[in-house]
Amino acid sequence: MNLPYKVILASKSPRRQELLKSLELDFSIKVRSIDESFPSALDANKVAEYIAIKKSEAFNDLAEDELLLTSDTVVKVGDQILGKAESVEEAAEMLSLISGKSHEVMTGVCLKTKAKTISFSETTIVHFKQLSKAEIDHYITTYQPFDKAGAYGIQEWIGMIGITKIEGDYYNVMGLPLQKLYTVLLESF
Repeated sequence: MNLPYKVILASKSPRRQELLKSLELDFSIKVRSIDESFPSALDANKVAEYIAIKKSEAFNDLAEDELLLTSDTVVKVGDQILGKAESVEEAAEMLSLISGKSHEVMTGVCLKTKAKTISFSETTIVHFKQLSKAEIDHYITTYQPFDKAGAYGIQEWIGMIGITKIEGDYYNVMGLPLQKLYTVLLESF
């Protein structure tokens, strides 16, 4: 894909970097710290896109030939948003919460140039089998899933043994909805 921009990925996520490379896009990485909080009254379906836009606002110094890509992924169980687990206990709690049921994984994406900003989100429904305490403990101990929304990676062991079905974009669950991203880049930039 040839874009008339130098693409900047504002993410230190190795998964997002790998996914963007798979689209055959050349890009550089720039990361700026932001507060990823969101208003408590915000519709849960809008949180990921809200945070992706918020991340883009830290980059007000783009050159004319630069295109910034920011994103955020959240897991939603009912109306509860699960971000990244900060402890073993919190990871176990999150995995117990999604065990035996379905949940939504939402990734918000913001594409920004000096001239325009486009944002969107994608939702994938993920169904998990009932996980045993031993499976949850093994996964947390072995994979340390503290940098992942909902405390799991679909591409890791827990996804392989626990996910019974997904509805939607697999790559969205990894952190970037590649098909939609490709289409928006092609049609809008």
